[in-house]
Amino acid sequence: MGNEETDAPSAKKTGIVYDPVYKKHLTRPGHPECPERCDAVLAGIGRSVPENRLEHLKARAATVEELLLCHTAEYVESAKADIEAGAVSLRTGDTDVSERSYDAALFAAGGVMAAADAVVSGRVSNAFCVVRPPGHHATRDRGMGFCIFNNIAVAARYLQKQHGIGNVLIVDWDVHHGNGTQDIFYDEPRVFYFSTHQWPFYPGTGTVSETGEGKGKGSTLNCPLPSGSGRKEVVGAFKQKLLPAMKVFKPDFVLISAGFDARHEDLIGNMVLSDGDFGELTEILLQLASEYSGGRVVSVLEGGYRLSGLASSAAAHVKALAGSAGQT
Repeated sequence: MGNEETDAPSAKKTGIVYDPVYKKHLTRPGHPECPERCDAVLAGIGRSVPENRLEHLKARAATVEELLLCHTAEYVESAKADIEAGAVSLRTGDTDVSERSYDAALFAAGGVMAAADAVVSGRVSNAFCVVRPPGHHATRDRGMGFCIFNNIAVAARYLQKQHGIGNVLIVDWDVHHGNGTQDIFYDEPRVFYFSTHQWPFYPGTGTVSETGEGKGKGSTLNCPLPSGSGRKEVVGAFKQKLLPAMKVFKPDFVLISAGFDARHEDLIGNMVLSDGDFGELTEILLQLASEYSGGRVVSVLEGGYRLSGLASSAAAHVKALAGSAGQT
């Protein structure tokens, strides 16, 4: 009886993944991708979302075998070697590292898989992963753009391999194009990658002509937007491009690369989404997931660098997730 009373309400909660090791990944002083980002997100959620709407989920470390679902063995070995050698950045690109960065990266990827497990099992309705380092720029064989391993890509492959999930949708609203996620699934018909992002901008990928190749042709949909774009352009892309495409693809699970650097006044981006816009985008995806995926959604923190804005926009996102989880 006691277990039933404890467990039943949690099925209507939003899972939150966080581990203190994420703050052990240190970057140079003044670097925008800093440990304080985790504090800002958690504080924002704490101020805006009732604790009884949340279920705190335990992260775990990804195994090397799980990383190899998306990354080459040579890259995993080189990233580990760089960090163990005391390098200040990865040899493959613009990603700062420190003594505990490999541990943090393993727990970032593993934390998203733990969230996926919790949603698939019904322990929670959906989940948000407050992880770092972020992941969507990491390709099969290269860490770059503040990223070491591609957390969301590993989770997508894990869902398919471990849980037999068929079609996985990855939606990326970060201000930067998720070149790594696109790269990993470019020839994969069962993973659909959709991105809205500022263009032209780092990393230089994400044109409308990039639609996939081979069997994956048509499973990549990019919506590059000019500097200054906001609700009209982004929400419009979701409604006019994503939703029609999903009538054909019919995802069995929805993953979100939730970068909040498309918010107005971000330190890096030049788009102008508001906190309310992130809430609206979340609602659109929750409705889509309700229609096709049994409501199953896992969201993963990517960018967002002005701490106050990151806190409020992430809170709006989780508030929408938790509101959906509370519906009967």
